[in-house]
Order: sequence, then structure tokens, then C-alpha cells
Amino acid sequence: MSALTLLLVLIALALLFDFLNGFHDSANVVATIIASRAMSARGALALAALANLAGPFLLGVAVAETVGAEVVQAQALSIAVVLAALLAASLWNVATWYFGIPVSSSHALVGGIVGAAASASGFAAIQTSGLWKIALALIVSPLAGFVMSVVIMQATLWLLRDATPKANVALSRAQVLTATALALAHGANDAQKTMGVIAMGLLTLGFIPAFYVPWWVVVLSASAIALGTAVGGWRIIRTLGTRFYRIHPIHGFTSQFASAAVILGASLAGGPVSTTQVVSMSILGAGAAERKSKVRWSVLNDIAVAWALTLPATALLALPLYHLIELMLGHGGR
Repeated sequence: MSALTLLLVLIALALLFDFLNGFHDSANVVATIIASRAMSARGALALAALANLAGPFLLGVAVAETVGAEVVQAQALSIAVVLAALLAASLWNVATWYFGIPVSSSHALVGGIVGAAASASGFAAIQTSGLWKIALALIVSPLAGFVMSVVIMQATLWLLRDATPKANVALSRAQVLTATALALAHGANDAQKTMGVIAMGLLTLGFIPAFYVPWWVVVLSASAIALGTAVGGWRIIRTLGTRFYRIHPIHGFTSQFASAAVILGASLAGGPVSTTQVVSMSILGAGAAERKSKVRWSVLNDIAVAWALTLPATALLALPLYHLIELMLGHGGR
């Protein structure tokens, strides 16, 4: 199989993953604004899709460089490793979407990369410093979302302590701004993971001399995640928008504000985070700040199990996929 054919297969699979990422993660951006009735579902998804498309162009590609160059040693990369990682992450995303479980596409992709690279070259090929950087971002960001949401919610409640019900109108309008900011941050963070993987493939196949993200990769990846967002993952929107507690405009505004701030900060620092985790914890923080008993904490248990399983599950899934792809390529994947 020629290098060009392999590249086209890689790009197709990468864009499928990116589409599924947007499809899966559309809930993160629009669930609260739909649940609070601040916008119609169609309008919210259209807004989120456009902002997702613009995110990488406005906020840079630092996350792509982290995923593409700091997880696995360059000499351990092969087209089979990249394809196995993408396929494992995509299969996991489809399975969890079917059951309506909001899991982390970031966890899935990193798990796939680690599993495939370890299968190809052993665990010595994994760059622990880069993996720790990603792990730190993935662990700290949900906690930061929860804490920030609690603080913003309490401050908002204090500022509106004498407000009339008309304040909901202003909060609903403000949600349009916070949803746009969250979608921009999401596009800047999540689309970049696919950009990093495509750039890895370009490097291993010899199309670029050193790791960097070409402009056309940015265009394709941003477009794919925007399209996935526009289609929308309704099963997961229902989970985030209705199962935690009854969401009002104040909860939507608060959780989106906190989520956008955390994800934007991580994107600028090059830290790939789980939008799912950050948004879910921000929604919980907004509810808990108002009244702890308001939140259905049992729902979080189901999601937490899925979060904990994602990275090891995709790593294990990538192991046989790598060998299968190598076999299909006639051991010519490098």
C-alpha cells in the first residue's frame, strides 16, 4: 500500500474520529442552554458548530503539539500505531454514545496512542513527562471546573439576591455569550487532538520533515468537529441537561462560564483536557453551590466509572488492533 493511500486512510479515520468527537461532545456545549430554554436546540447546535469551527484559528494549536509530539517517542511512531489509536478511540466513542454515557474523547485517544505504541515498541516508547502533563491537565481541570462553578454561582446568587424573576431573561441572554465562549474553547482543545494525530501520520509517512500542523489539517479537523457538533448527540444531551437536576438559566450561565474559563486556559497552555469532565463537574458545582441536596449525585457515579474505564479500555483495545493493522499492511506499517 502506497504512502499516499495510507495517508488518505489515516485522514479519513481521523476526520471520522473528529466528527464523532463533535457529535459526542456537542452535549457539553449545548446541554445546559437547551435545558434552561435559553435557546432552541437547533439554534444552540448551529451556534456551537460555528464557534467550534473558529476555535482553532483564534486560539492556536498548542494542544496538537502536546498530543502529537510529547506522548510517544518519534522513533516508536508508525502509521499502524496512529491508525490503531484512532480506531480504538472511535469504537469506544460509538459504544459509549449508544448507551448515552458522556465519556472523555481525550482519554480515549491518549489511551489508544499509549496502547498501540506499547504494543509496537514496549512501554519504554512512552514519554512519561508528556503523559504526566496530559494526566495533570485531565485530573486538575474537572476539579477546577467544579470549584470555579461553585464560586461563580455563589457570587451570582449574592449579586442577584434582590433581583426579580426578570433576571432570568438577562441570564438567558448571557448564556448565548458563555455558550459561544465554551464552544470556542472546545474547538480549540478537542479539534487539536485530531490535528496532532494527522501530523503524526504525516511525519511517519515522510510527508513533513519535522512535527508541525499544516494549515489544511487545521481546516479539515475544525470542519469535521463542527459538523459533528451540528448533528448533535441527543442521548448525551439528555444526560447532562436533565439527569443531574432541573437546570435554570442561572445554572447554565454559571456552569458554562466556569467551563469556558478552564478549557480556554488549558488550550492556551497546551493541556488537552476532557470537555466532558469539565462541563459535568461545572454543572454539579453550580447545583451544589445552591443546595447540595439539589444534585442527583448517583448519576455521577455511573459517569465516573466510564471515565475511569476509558483510558485502560482504549489502551487494551488498541493492542490487538495494532497487530491486526500490521498484519493487513504486511508488516509494512512503518
